[in-house]
Amino acid sequence: MNTNGRTTSPGRRTLLRGAALGAAAPMLAGTAAADTGSAARRTRDAGTVTYRWLGTSGWRIDIQRAKRDEARRQPSTATVLVDPYVTRFDTGLFTGDFDPGTRLRTDKPLVRRHAGTPEIICVTHTHWDHLNDVPYLAKATGARVIGTETTYQVLRSFGVDTKQLVVVKGGEVLDFDGYVVEVASSRHSRNASYSYFAPGTLNAPPATAPRTISDLPEGDTLAFKVTPDGAPSALFMGASDFDERSFRGLAPDIAMLAVASAATTHHYVPRLLDALERPGVIVPVHWDDFERPLTEPPRKVGTDLDDFLTQVRDTSPASRLVVPDYATEYGADVRPRR
Repeated sequence: MNTNGRTTSPGRRTLLRGAALGAAAPMLAGTAAADTGSAARRTRDAGTVTYRWLGTSGWRIDIQRAKRDEARRQPSTATVLVDPYVTRFDTGLFTGDFDPGTRLRTDKPLVRRHAGTPEIICVTHTHWDHLNDVPYLAKATGARVIGTETTYQVLRSFGVDTKQLVVVKGGEVLDFDGYVVEVASSRHSRNASYSYFAPGTLNAPPATAPRTISDLPEGDTLAFKVTPDGAPSALFMGASDFDERSFRGLAPDIAMLAVASAATTHHYVPRLLDALERPGVIVPVHWDDFERPLTEPPRKVGTDLDDFLTQVRDTSPASRLVVPDYATEYGADVRPRR
């Protein structure tokens, strides 16, 4: 795949995965403890990128650019967010008392504390557990938001400036200062009935801004590959299904993969890892109870995380598994920073 116009050969990509990420030295799966293997190679620029899991499929990526911010006399940093849902209110989803009429709300100080001042916000789809905090963040920080037309229309209804909104469909490769964002067409997860909550798309802004979680349709689903200059690439999924043809050729070094809540997608894990060419590091996401605050440890609910980990080990034994937690800051090689 190209990075800033340069083509990376398959052989060089393999070297990046093995040497830069230490893929041959697996981390103890099921924990977020530091890798104790002293011989594990680290990326040369491991300190220039950090990852923080915001729960669900949310991530904060801080990228240290090569050039300095002379005004502050320090390295210039770009913050990229993916699906930043931090407010995490109760809908009854995990207690058997789900209320589609649950009102949307944002804890503004909490969101700013976790999200910082983003330059880019990538939205995989428009459901509340991905978009809820984005309208506030976009208006408060001026961040550019990349998403589907449905995301665009919803954010327009919330009063976000259209100059901040970037509509994509999949296949776009967007060049920013210090990193590249590649967009892939994806698919939403299926439940045991082969369906999902609030399907639908928008091609015009709703008459009034959404007030409840059911007012936010899925609106098509995307995945994003972020490649910081001089560091490994990372793929971010927001749901546990995918467009196999669109994913082929992405070949990320790191893959944040959504864990399925049902077995309705045929051979989900083997097909996914085959399409992605078995990434050097695999990080499961969207397996936690996203209605509990980030101050509490992540709790497995609604998915079979253990089965997912087993399938990954069976399909791609050379990949290093990292089960994230909310409190840990990870480096460019997705090892905990000390």
